[in-house]
Amino acid sequence: MMKEGMLLTEIPRVSTITKEEFIKNYVRTQTPVVIEHLIDDWPAYKKWNLDYIKEIAGEKTVPLYDDRPISAELKFNEAHLKMKMADYIDLLQTRPTNYRIFLYHLLKEVPSLQKDFKFPDLGLRFLKQLPTLFFGGENSKVFMHYDIDYANILHFHFHGKKQCILFPPSESKFLYKVPNALITREDIDFTNPDFKKFPALKKASGYITNLNHGETLYMPEGYWHQMTYLTPGFSMSLRATARTFTNFSKAVYNLIFMRYFDNYMRKWKGQKWIDYKNEQAIIRTHRKANIKG
Repeated sequence: MMKEGMLLTEIPRVSTITKEEFIKNYVRTQTPVVIEHLIDDWPAYKKWNLDYIKEIAGEKTVPLYDDRPISAELKFNEAHLKMKMADYIDLLQTRPTNYRIFLYHLLKEVPSLQKDFKFPDLGLRFLKQLPTLFFGGENSKVFMHYDIDYANILHFHFHGKKQCILFPPSESKFLYKVPNALITREDIDFTNPDFKKFPALKKASGYITNLNHGETLYMPEGYWHQMTYLTPGFSMSLRATARTFTNFSKAVYNLIFMRYFDNYMRKWKGQKWIDYKNEQAIIRTHRKANIKG
């Protein structure tokens, strides 16, 4: 199907799945899939919504992030604002907001939540750390990125609806990837791209789906993903180690060298480094995509 001019295919959906089917059809082929009823037996499936989170975690102070582009003014992953969870959920339920929570350890802050989920038996080598949660308001967007550790990810959505756009690693050459980073240029709106400014996007082939409450999205290793909260809601991710030596090596490189090099350059060159990387994203993409001018 065509979505706003980009070539995006609907992500396959299954109602339920066995471990053998999941490994054979999706993990080995590195194909995304939505599993609609994987967690129906979790207490979280019935309990987790914004009102419940407000009730049990309302007094927690949470870090918030908006959609401002990365700059030299803020440290990497430095919060833009902090707020009580109860006040933040009131904001989500009152009006659209760009403020989001990501990679938040709510299950550590509120241990009772740990009883509400379990690691699915799907043949993945899950990292048995506590999962993190992600919250967003209506129309808030998560920029296009891939994860530093090349994990296989199970992404569970709660409360409302969320649009997910994915691209396999093979499409990186068309996505205006920023050098020494895990993101594309942040001024690209993948829901309505500017093909005059970013013509290589016309050549990219990806996937799209809308996740509903209780549905699970499998994102294979190194997949690009961009999320838009169509309604206020939140999600949780479980991570499993990369299965191939190549991706494991890339993860080690990212964790040990790339992020520290980038942090060093940000401190040394400041905004000039960030501007240089954004320029190179266009130059390198157009060269790889054989686009003149």
